[in-house]
Amino acid sequence: MDSIKDAQKDMRTAYFDGFPGVLASGLVWLTSGFMALMVSPKAGMLGLVLGGMLIFPLSVLLCKLFGCSGQHDKANPLAPLAFENTFWMLLSIPIAIVVFFYMEIWFYPAMLLIIAGRYLTFNTLYGTRLYYLLAGLFVLSAWLLVQFKAPVYAGGLLGGAVEIGFALLMYLRLKNNHS
Repeated sequence: MDSIKDAQKDMRTAYFDGFPGVLASGLVWLTSGFMALMVSPKAGMLGLVLGGMLIFPLSVLLCKLFGCSGQHDKANPLAPLAFENTFWMLLSIPIAIVVFFYMEIWFYPAMLLIIAGRYLTFNTLYGTRLYYLLAGLFVLSAWLLVQFKAPVYAGGLLGGAVEIGFALLMYLRLKNNHS
């Protein structure tokens, strides 16, 4: 690849601008929120942590359904950043788990902040500033949940709603750009 723009184009092409990943993540967050509401906060926490392991495979499946490969070029110089930010996220999740056992209602806000940090790097991966907005919405959501002492399940539902709404916005934007 000759430039960062080429590398970003490869990522956008392979992963449909990341839209399938945001959608898959939103579905996991919503499922987790409903588990926290219907079963228990601990079930919701486990649902998000364990369900999070399904996000990438589900996003690749969705990529293929939308006609994308779900695999970037092996020579893409941005590939290490994708791996590094995933590894950073995985190292951060135990912090949110510990927070859960200290104060259950802070688990989802902690996870929202962790994922917001991950989304900040997506601007570089995809060359799409829209990810700054998603990161900002996650930070705002975390703050609102803490500020209003929202019930535990609200964090999962809010995180899911934000991502699914954002995925819809991304899809409409992509559809308009390809028309």
